[in-house]
Amino acid sequence: MPPTRPFTVVFPGATMNTCHNALDRHVAAGRGDQLALIHDSPVTGTVTRYTYAELLDHVARLAGALSALGLQKGDRVLIYMPMVAEASMAMLACARLGAIHSVVFGGFASAELATRIDDAKPKIILSASCGIEVNRVIAYKPLLDGAIALASSKPAACVILQRSQEMAPLTAGRDHDWHAITNAAEPAECVAVAATDPLYILYTSGTTGVPKGIVRDNGGHAVALG
Repeated sequence: MPPTRPFTVVFPGATMNTCHNALDRHVAAGRGDQLALIHDSPVTGTVTRYTYAELLDHVARLAGALSALGLQKGDRVLIYMPMVAEASMAMLACARLGAIHSVVFGGFASAELATRIDDAKPKIILSASCGIEVNRVIAYKPLLDGAIALASSKPAACVILQRSQEMAPLTAGRDHDWHAITNAAEPAECVAVAATDPLYILYTSGTTGVPKGIVRDNGGHAVALG
């Protein structure tokens, strides 16, 4: 059999959705029970597996929760998370809504994170209570709170993935528990975007000056995967 094409145009005209191409079309094609993501964590000694159907449900509900918080097509989202499965869900959920995500290395100090917040001006920040590096736990929430305090641009909301290794206090009126809001959310459908609409912003290191955001569009990303 010929290989399955890695992407398709799924909406009429010159529009598409990156999340649809990654998840929905595989479920629609009868591959919902096939493994889509395996998260193997040597630091926690755990392996978690998600089928396409399971991953789609998680992503659609996260997208629904973000939509309920006011996130719309074209808004920016900053993702400040460790290398967990939910980080992939965050990227796909943003793409599902036509929002532009920017992944910032988890554990960056507050000043470096604040610089990227001021440049991207995210409406929402997705983060976690902590990260784990070999045998030590790094609390993310104090770093995030410090960055928001330093930044001129303030997010309307933060969504925090609470991890058992260290729970984080939530700031009333701004912070939301990841699982609480996703469990209560209605799944969101994909939003059609133009191939030339931005998918994500990737920042340079900033070692020789202020970090510069490189914008990648949906169509270019899909073609590169091909």
